[in-house]
Amino acid sequence: MREDEVVAEVQRAEETIRPYVRETPLEHSPFLSELGGAEVYLKLESQQLSGSFKLRGAMNKILSLSPEERVRPVVTASSGNHAAAVAYTLHEFGGEGIIYLPETVAKAKVEALSPYGVELRFVGQDSVVGELEAKKAAVKEGLTYVSPYSDPKVIGGQGTIALEIERQADPIGAIFVPVGGGGLVAGVAGYLKTRDASIHVVGCQPMNSCVMAESVKAGKIVDLESTPTLSDGTAGGIEPDAITFSICQRVIDEFALLDESAIASAMRFMIEKHYLLIEGAAALSIAAFLANPTRYRGQTVVLVVSGKKVSVDTLARVVAG
Repeated sequence: MREDEVVAEVQRAEETIRPYVRETPLEHSPFLSELGGAEVYLKLESQQLSGSFKLRGAMNKILSLSPEERVRPVVTASSGNHAAAVAYTLHEFGGEGIIYLPETVAKAKVEALSPYGVELRFVGQDSVVGELEAKKAAVKEGLTYVSPYSDPKVIGGQGTIALEIERQADPIGAIFVPVGGGGLVAGVAGYLKTRDASIHVVGCQPMNSCVMAESVKAGKIVDLESTPTLSDGTAGGIEPDAITFSICQRVIDEFALLDESAIASAMRFMIEKHYLLIEGAAALSIAAFLANPTRYRGQTVVLVVSGKKVSVDTLARVVAG
């Protein structure tokens, strides 16, 4: 998928989903700005209707289905936020869904699905296992598979964030984006880089699950075991034929890999300074900036805060330090 194709998908997605999604705030952070001598803004996708950016891509994909496809259940796989986005969309527009989740999924994310009546199937320890099983089930049962990241419609939906940033901010010098399967960064950076190739894109991942970073380094998608991380929303492997991989190779200028202590500190920072509750994946961009804030002195910087779903138990551990 080329960048011009990303732009076209983003523009189509904007027309499709704009009436149904929230234009999330771009909030100035005086604390981070002072710390780095930059103008730092937080793109608060944590305030999206389903609790994360995933609503954009899931809705764009589902609304693009034919009437025949939409009368049958859709099948998807997710570590939680994409599942919530699919369930929310099906509830709003009518439809049924089957969602594959890893057995390790956060309790808070499972509870968020309960009002929507979707069928949940738990399989494996890694999200990529669920993706492969979901794709098999979709083929076997003649249903539509809604990928959490590897789909042009999903990438286009996530990229509508970039359109909002264009409306909300002066030209930016750098953007920090959490990365799991790569749908978010493919859409956002794939769009922004066509507007200004000089924008510095930092892909943010936890050290405990940095599959995309290691894959880009290796020049191919690698099978890398993930260990538990606060950033469960970005954790897990990448399906072997993911279209996001080649886009990430081209649009991500560097990766920032964060340890668990840095992720927890960033979550606490957001509570203490901005009074905002965010999940571990959303804290990646904050943690990455905090690791070297003065590097971006004099620039306008955007940190994508991707979601807010975190369990009470996890939050208690984070706050306790």
